[in-house]
Amino acid sequence: MNDRHAPSADGVRQAAEILNGAAIATPLLENEWLNARAGGRILMKAETLQHGGSFKFRGAMTRLSRLPEAERARGIIAWSSGNHAQGVARAAKLFGARAVIVMPEDAPAFKVAQVRAYGGEIVFYDRYRDDREEIARRIAAEDAMAIAPSYDHPDIIEGQGTLALETVNEAAARGLSLDAFIVCCGGGGLTSGCATILEAISPATEIFIAEPEGYDETWASIRAGRIVKADISKKTICDALATPAPGAITFEIMRRLVKGGFTLSDAEVEEALAWAFKYLKLVLEPGGAIALAAVYHRKIRAQGRTIALTLSGGNVDPGLFADILARHG
Repeated sequence: MNDRHAPSADGVRQAAEILNGAAIATPLLENEWLNARAGGRILMKAETLQHGGSFKFRGAMTRLSRLPEAERARGIIAWSSGNHAQGVARAAKLFGARAVIVMPEDAPAFKVAQVRAYGGEIVFYDRYRDDREEIARRIAAEDAMAIAPSYDHPDIIEGQGTLALETVNEAAARGLSLDAFIVCCGGGGLTSGCATILEAISPATEIFIAEPEGYDETWASIRAGRIVKADISKKTICDALATPAPGAITFEIMRRLVKGGFTLSDAEVEEALAWAFKYLKLVLEPGGAIALAAVYHRKIRAQGRTIALTLSGGNVDPGLFADILARHG
């Protein structure tokens, strides 16, 4: 596939073939206490257990697999606050390719350490002053490197969509169909990939996004019918979702297929994160807990319905995690 193909359900299915044996088919969890609180059946896709601790490996591996060998050999560059960085670094390591990642100076130390552990080279930037894409594209031009965008690329979108494909298949194996699917949303790669395959295999499923306060520009963009940018000077504990705007490709998919959006405060996300540790025995990062927070705080009508959601990442700074548990013990 070339860089200009439109994301499609067939592309997601092809990505699933690429990832078969390379990515983990993560479990779909259900918890009786959450079901009772919500009033419906809640199915949680635990991408915290994916390689690199988040769903991002799916898109990164798909992107690198589809690159011509000669292009891949010149190296890959990406920009990320940490999860996509780890996915690209790990995928590049599997191919024996060089990986350079543009990361914010305030990225969680754990994510920085993991990227380096996979052999990735890091170029730091100031997220409040610098343009990370501009930095990455300059380096790519100088070193003739391929680019693996964090969300706005057909290969990335289709790779992320395999998560929803697995979810629908696992739910069907339990005799269930999905009334709704809630996605943790930053730039929209996961949401648009999931929406693309759901439209084909589960068209009755309503798609919702969950975003942090101050960075809920994707639902704002959908409502406005045009791309709206977030104020990146604002702080959020959901660093993985602190994107300035949805992508051009992801926005066009989401404006057509996303039914609604939920905005969650840091405090609401922290409470869901602490609950997941206590009752699911899972470590989530704030951005990875935000769809759970939407259900936990009853932002969506769940009574008598089956709702799937993404637990999209678990790469939380240990100090922050300990602080959150202490506050919500």
